[in-house]
Amino acid sequence: MSDENSQINIRQTTYEDIPKIVELQEVSFPQMAIEGMIFKKHHLESHLRVFPQGQFVAEYDGQIVGSVSSIIVKLEPEYKEHTWGEVCGGPEFRNHDPKGDSLYGADVSTHPDYRRLGIATLLYDARKTLCITLNLRRIIAGGRLFNYCEFADKMSPEEYVQKVIKGEIDEPVLGFQLKNGFKFIKVLKNYLKDSRSADYATFIEWINPDYKQVI
Repeated sequence: MSDENSQINIRQTTYEDIPKIVELQEVSFPQMAIEGMIFKKHHLESHLRVFPQGQFVAEYDGQIVGSVSSIIVKLEPEYKEHTWGEVCGGPEFRNHDPKGDSLYGADVSTHPDYRRLGIATLLYDARKTLCITLNLRRIIAGGRLFNYCEFADKMSPEEYVQKVIKGEIDEPVLGFQLKNGFKFIKVLKNYLKDSRSADYATFIEWINPDYKQVI
């Protein structure tokens, strides 16, 4: 572990962190901020009310440089087509289900000035630990196809994903998720209003190796 990496502190989010997370979202997703697709103060307050254990921040030198938001869901069927709003129940996370079997990664933000320190990996690791601790069957999420806007006139999102998997196209989001043990399941259309991904996302999954089925 590098010295910089060791200075990163991952902890659960508190209400005092919320203004800093709003600022983090604005610098992490400038285009989505313009499109009104980032969390507001009352959304983050709702996350802490419904599922405080699923919300984490990353601190570096006293500054919040990363955050993740998560909920628990149960999809039927398990690879059900969905949009971000449908699965989460809106930005307030109204669909959080404590009796569900899947931890859903609703958001991950990292400050653009601190993106080579392993922050996102540490936040993903916090989710994996939580998934194991709560004995959930898996982690699932819809991942933005961050660079698809540059290829949308040349190929379908499915073709794009396959080229990313083969290493023929550099895709920062999906590439990172694959390196962190997630498996690509399928493409989700109209997932989230996002001009960079043309509203497409990848349905990704990580299976909890320690899951014990409750009879």
